[in-house]
Amino acid sequence: MQTFMQTWLRSTARLHPRTKQHWVLLGLLGLGLSLMVALGQAVPADSPLGTLGWQGWFAVAVTIAALLANALTPLPAEIVFLGSLAALYVTGVLDEKSTLAGFGNAGMITVGVLYIVVSGLEQTGGLAWISQRVLGFPKGDHEALLRLMAPVAAISAFLNNTPVVAMFIPVVDDWCRKLRISPSKLMIPLSYAALFGGVCTLIGTSTNLVVNGLLIETGHPGLGLLGITGVGLPCAIAGVFYLLATHRWLLPNRKPAIDETDDPRQYTSEMVVADNSPLAGKTVEQAGLRHLPGLYLMEIVRGEQVIPAVSPREILQEQDQLVFVGMVNSMVDLHRIRGLQPATDQVFKLDAPRSERALIEAVVSNTCPLIGKTIREGQFRTQYDAVVLAVGRNGERLEGKIGDIRLRAGDTLLLEAHPEFVQRQRSSRDFYLVSDIPGSTPLNHEKAPIAFVILGIMVLLASLVALLELPCCRLLPLQRWPWWWRDAVG
Repeated sequence: MQTFMQTWLRSTARLHPRTKQHWVLLGLLGLGLSLMVALGQAVPADSPLGTLGWQGWFAVAVTIAALLANALTPLPAEIVFLGSLAALYVTGVLDEKSTLAGFGNAGMITVGVLYIVVSGLEQTGGLAWISQRVLGFPKGDHEALLRLMAPVAAISAFLNNTPVVAMFIPVVDDWCRKLRISPSKLMIPLSYAALFGGVCTLIGTSTNLVVNGLLIETGHPGLGLLGITGVGLPCAIAGVFYLLATHRWLLPNRKPAIDETDDPRQYTSEMVVADNSPLAGKTVEQAGLRHLPGLYLMEIVRGEQVIPAVSPREILQEQDQLVFVGMVNSMVDLHRIRGLQPATDQVFKLDAPRSERALIEAVVSNTCPLIGKTIREGQFRTQYDAVVLAVGRNGERLEGKIGDIRLRAGDTLLLEAHPEFVQRQRSSRDFYLVSDIPGSTPLNHEKAPIAFVILGIMVLLASLVALLELPCCRLLPLQRWPWWWRDAVG
C-alpha cells in the first residue's frame, strides 16, 4: 500500500502544468467533460441515448477522460485505469463483482503464467536460442524487421496474439541490444505482426471467435478454421509490406541518454571452449561472438599458438582460450553462452552451486592485503570465497592470464560468488565498493529442454481451447472427446 501511495504522489506531482501547452490540454479536457455532461442533459428522454441515465453518461465521460489522460499526460497507465475503475465503483456505476471481474480475466491470467514460463526460458538460455536460431543476425533494420515479422505472424495465426507478444518482448529487447538497434524500431512491428497473423485464421485472435459465435447465434453458418484466410492473408501481407516500406520514417529511433559503450570500465576476461561444446567447429561469427555490444575478442590461445587478429571466419576448437575485452554487461552475456566456461578452474571449487551464484563488481582499496600480489599468489578464492573472472584497470587491456595479474589499488574485479559476498564485504577495508550485477545468475542450460516442453504444453492447451470454439467441436458430444480433455473441462 505504501508503495502504491508513493507511486500515486509521484504521478500527481508530474501532473502539475509546466508549460502553456499543458494548460491548453487540461483546459480542453475539462471542456470536453463539461460538454459531455451538458449533452447528457439535453438529450430527449425518449431517444436511445436518453435511456442511458446519469450512470451511462458518467461511464462514457470516465472512458474518454482515461483515453485523454493516457494520451496527453505523463501519468502511468496503471494509475489512469485503476483511478477510472475506482471512480466507477465509488459512484455506484459498477458493483463489487463487476469491478473485480477483470482481475480474473482468463487472458490476463494466461499472460501472467506465460511470463513465468518465459522467465524459465530466460534462466535456462532458451530465449538466447530463439534469438540466435529463429531471428538470426541481420545486417540492418530492414532485414531485422522482416526476420521478426514473418515468424511472429506465422505463430500468431494459430495462437492468441497477446501471449505471442508477451513471449517475444524479452527476446526482441535482447536481440536489439546485440544488434545495436533501438527497440522502438521493432516493438511496434512486433505487436502489428501478431495482429496481422491473428486475422489469417479463426483461432488467431479471440475477436474472430466472438464474431463467429455471433454468426451462429443469429442463425448463420459458422466460419471454418481457414474460412477467413482468403481475406486475412492478403491483408497481413499488405500490412507487412507497408511497414517494410515506411518504417524508417514512421517508427521512432529512441536512444538512451547514456549508451552502453560510454561505460569507461573495460574488463579483460578469459574463456575456454569446453569439451563437447556446441561452439566447436563453428566460426566466431556463427557462434555469436561478433555480435555482443561493447565486447572485443582480442586473441585466441590455441596450445602454443597465439592468434592475435581474430577473423570472423576463424573456426573454434575445443580447449581454445578466448581473451575478451569489454563492458560489464557484455561480460555477463559472455558467461551466459552455452559451451563457454571461465578459463580458471577455481569456479568449480566454490562451495555454492552455480545456480545460486551471481556476478559481483568490487573495487580494490589501497589497504587490501593482496596489492602487489598476483591473484594466484594471494589465493583470492581461499581468502574471499569468490573467483575473479575479469579485471579492469582504467580501460587498459591487461595481458597475460587472469591469475598472473598483479593487483593495484583501484582495480575493478568482476567476481563470481554467492550473493552474500556483497553483505560480508560491503564494510570491509579491502574494497572501496562492492555491488552485485542484476540478472547475472549463471544459466542452467541443462534444464532448457524442460522449459521448452512446458512452453509447448501451454501452446498446445491454448490451441485446443481455441479449437473448442469451432462449430464442429461445439456439435461434438462430450462423450466423444478424449478422456483427458473431458476431465480437464469438468
